[in-house]
Amino acid sequence: MISRAEIAKVLENYDPKDVHIGVLGSHSALDVLDGAKDEGFKTVVVCQRGRERPYLMYRRLCDEIIVLDKFAQIVEDRVQERLRRLNTIFVPHRAFTTYVPYEDIEERFKVPLFGNRAMLRTEERWAPRNQYYLLEKAGIRQPKKFRSPDEIDRLVIVKVPEARRKMERAFFTASSPEDYWRKAKERIEKGVISEEDLRSAVIEEFVVGTYFNFNYFYSPIDDELEFLGIDRRLQTNLYDFVNLPARQQLDVDVPLQNIEVGHMPATIRESLLEKVFDVGLRFVEVTKREYPPGIIGPFALQGAVTVDLDIVIFDVSPRVPGSPVLITTSPYSKFKHGFVVGTGRRIAMEVKKAISLNRLLDVVT
Repeated sequence: MISRAEIAKVLENYDPKDVHIGVLGSHSALDVLDGAKDEGFKTVVVCQRGRERPYLMYRRLCDEIIVLDKFAQIVEDRVQERLRRLNTIFVPHRAFTTYVPYEDIEERFKVPLFGNRAMLRTEERWAPRNQYYLLEKAGIRQPKKFRSPDEIDRLVIVKVPEARRKMERAFFTASSPEDYWRKAKERIEKGVISEEDLRSAVIEEFVVGTYFNFNYFYSPIDDELEFLGIDRRLQTNLYDFVNLPARQQLDVDVPLQNIEVGHMPATIRESLLEKVFDVGLRFVEVTKREYPPGIIGPFALQGAVTVDLDIVIFDVSPRVPGSPVLITTSPYSKFKHGFVVGTGRRIAMEVKKAISLNRLLDVVT
């Protein structure tokens, strides 16, 4: 792991009056770039050739555009040197950890990352001390896990990577071992999943409730947790398949999947905010113990509110969650700041404050 001392040495050569906020050109880059602009920062976006058009179309947001043949080339010395010359604070999101190997992020990418570099890997279910471990240590309720399909005794959701696009998960539900194997075989035969990936799939209780993505921000500068807001995910081919009449749904012979393609805003009843803050604070505290200095900046807890009004968390995003709808739709950030703040702008506000207090090392790793 790149040490704190190494990052401190990089920061010694930075001009605090000419800092650029940097991001990989995918996932939630526009949110990050727009937020940086709102706070007066210059920006740099690293794109993959053939996927740079959105950043050219929204040129106002991009002071510098670096185009590479592959995203993974961002760790090459020439690219890192350019980013450091621009005094870049780089913001990681899911596409960054998908296209750039963790080993390269942890050992080779010597550009200050906003957030806790060591925690990015916890998102992966195969990693030791991962998100499930953290939720358990925090005492946050999560769905029951099943070690084998033979243990299935209730409705479960099976989380397995797609055969072709490993970053996408081909979710399916099952209510018994027989149902599991029937649906798994169907998806293998259609090339949706592979037998190899199925062997490492996560099988967990299907929580019946209303789904929410709770988006948070922890400020090490103020030692304070903020609740930025809620989004819900639009998924294909589930939406808007469910809007078809029941008879037509039965006639459509395709395996349903849950590939996230969009977001929509939501709020939660005010009496439940106590619980929303409680699970967020529990997560912050456990990360301080397990991955010091703990979570820095944005993260999300994805879960459901049950009929008993309990919050069950089944997924963690230990980085920018990717909810651009918060920029204009979150009442909760307005309650806090007096104006609506999205994730990108909140990051830029924290970087600006850290620079003014000479505490930049407290928000980067």
